[in-house]
Amino acid sequence: MPRPETDIAATRSRIIAAADHMIQEKGAISFTMTDLATAVGMSPSNLYRFFESKDALAEAMAGEWFAELEVIMEELVFADMPVEEKLYQFFASRLVVKRARFEDDPGLFDSYMELGDEHFEVIKGYVDLADHYMASILAEAMEKGYFKGLELDTVVSLVNTMMQPFCNPKLMMQMMHLATEERLRIVISTILNGLRAQAEQPTAMRELHIAR
Repeated sequence: MPRPETDIAATRSRIIAAADHMIQEKGAISFTMTDLATAVGMSPSNLYRFFESKDALAEAMAGEWFAELEVIMEELVFADMPVEEKLYQFFASRLVVKRARFEDDPGLFDSYMELGDEHFEVIKGYVDLADHYMASILAEAMEKGYFKGLELDTVVSLVNTMMQPFCNPKLMMQMMHLATEERLRIVISTILNGLRAQAEQPTAMRELHIAR
């Protein structure tokens, strides 16, 4: 008789919780599926019935990590609010979640970063999805007259570069005291009001840029 879906989900959650604990102790690279099977009290062959590989396990763990962040991004894309506030909240809401996770358990946070490095191809889809949502908001801003003279791809790339201290978890760990909502709002305002094609810049600013 097949095992009920609720039992399967509960066992998968128990395995992921054990993996969380193990990567804190051993590091993401060091722990093995055999070690994990021992930790949850099952044979390796039984463990592979729930997760066919370490990549599959990492994908499930990434899914749990990104689930709340995905909901935030999707809701903001379709939110009825000024695009200026929408762009700010796109970063600020996730910043609050990431900071809380870091402060709650810095060791686990760091372990997840290591896991992401080891299985980057697994999490790349989530990174691309975040870029897609951000591009939707930036396109809306362009319709409102922002980023004159620039292509959307260029705007996405530039904003991504400038926003790293507020969204890249590794940088945030190093400068959490600087990645504040107050600073973020200033940066977003600067991006919206200053990011445009060079031909749109005042003559004095263009001459200063050339002189440098």
